[in-house]
Amino acid sequence: MHGMDNLSNKADVQGGIRLVAAGDPIPTHPLRTRVAREIHARPFEALPTPARVYKIAYLTGARAAAADVDKLNRFCISHDAPLPDVERRQHSVKIGTVKMRWEQHSEFTTYSWQTEEQAVPPFSRSVFGDVPLQEMPPPPGPAIAAVHLAIVKDDDVPPIESLFERASLCVSQVEGGAATILTDFEQDAHGFTRILIADAGLGPDQAGALAQRLLEVEIYRTLSLMGLPEAHRIGPDISRIERELAEVIGGGAAETVEENQMALERLLALASEAETMAVSASYRFNATRAYAEIVDARLEAVDEDVVAGYSMWRTFLNRRMKPAVKTCEVTDERLADLSAKLTRAANLLRTRVNIALEHQNSQLLNSMNRRTQLQLRLQRTVEGLSVAAVSYYIVSLIHVLARGTENSGIQLPMSPNGIAAVSVPFVLLLVWGLVRRIRRRYSD
Repeated sequence: MHGMDNLSNKADVQGGIRLVAAGDPIPTHPLRTRVAREIHARPFEALPTPARVYKIAYLTGARAAAADVDKLNRFCISHDAPLPDVERRQHSVKIGTVKMRWEQHSEFTTYSWQTEEQAVPPFSRSVFGDVPLQEMPPPPGPAIAAVHLAIVKDDDVPPIESLFERASLCVSQVEGGAATILTDFEQDAHGFTRILIADAGLGPDQAGALAQRLLEVEIYRTLSLMGLPEAHRIGPDISRIERELAEVIGGGAAETVEENQMALERLLALASEAETMAVSASYRFNATRAYAEIVDARLEAVDEDVVAGYSMWRTFLNRRMKPAVKTCEVTDERLADLSAKLTRAANLLRTRVNIALEHQNSQLLNSMNRRTQLQLRLQRTVEGLSVAAVSYYIVSLIHVLARGTENSGIQLPMSPNGIAAVSVPFVLLLVWGLVRRIRRRYSD
């Protein structure tokens, strides 16, 4: 009854926090349960000795991961097994003598199969001999890592050279000498990496924790190295962009605005290409660093001791992985540095183009000013000629009018020529005043 009370209390607590049993629960954040469960995700499972574990990691995007959950549900229904909890990212079912465990991670999903059937010698029997392949869930994506781990009593370990490649064989003592771990990180004929745990006094809980850490070391070290092909792929493109940037910068100042604009467009095209590479590669490089740190953490937790004549796992992996991880880090830094250089160069060239345009505009304004002054002078000259021409015509009209008046018999105070001569200054002043008034009106 006490155990049932605990279960009911746990069920009640999920609905909120109760200060007293009969009181109303305090509302909690909708993510509280999920976050609280995360610390208990993927717990160690006890492993007896002997035991065999097969584990395969598949790359799965968001769509493939969702489809995999549906496939897993159908698989569990077909085998009358319990369905996975929608809030959890791991699930275990028993199929005959084999225990299958499913785990979903950020970008990959793992399936593992565990059996206590002993294989003599180790790795001589497949877990799929106990469970037909058609009874297994379909792969959710391309496999990225596969591990075959065997736990046997220390006395049952055959000569290790018959199981592993001597050139890359790593052997370490762990758990204070309670076990020896062996692997060569090579793939066997079936594509699995072999790991052997020689049990010299492990408890089931110790064996389960050790096995899970070693399985994770192999999976995460494989995932961490996925950034290396990406670094090799974009490396030549980074070098090419660096050369083109040096050509643009080292070409000297262009003589015309058009040439500067062409150089700026070239820089912007290079910057766009570099940013595209950075966006596509940044996740992979960040994942490489994260997975490498997980491998270091798992190896630190294993806490190896040296076995004379053999490399430790940490030493071997550091010697192989560190250069690859460093290559990814350097490539990522080159991309970031290249983007910064392209931005600075584009800003400098854009400033040069703006200065050239301003200088060109200044010259254009000066030219327009000189042209306006010339037009004003010409306009004043034309105005002067217009005043003279109009005055001439008006004076001529006055002369014709005076002559006609005289011919009609009307006595004039002076001759027509005299009247025309006297009218000249008055006509000039009148015409000049009218022209000035018209010009002032249009000027306003």
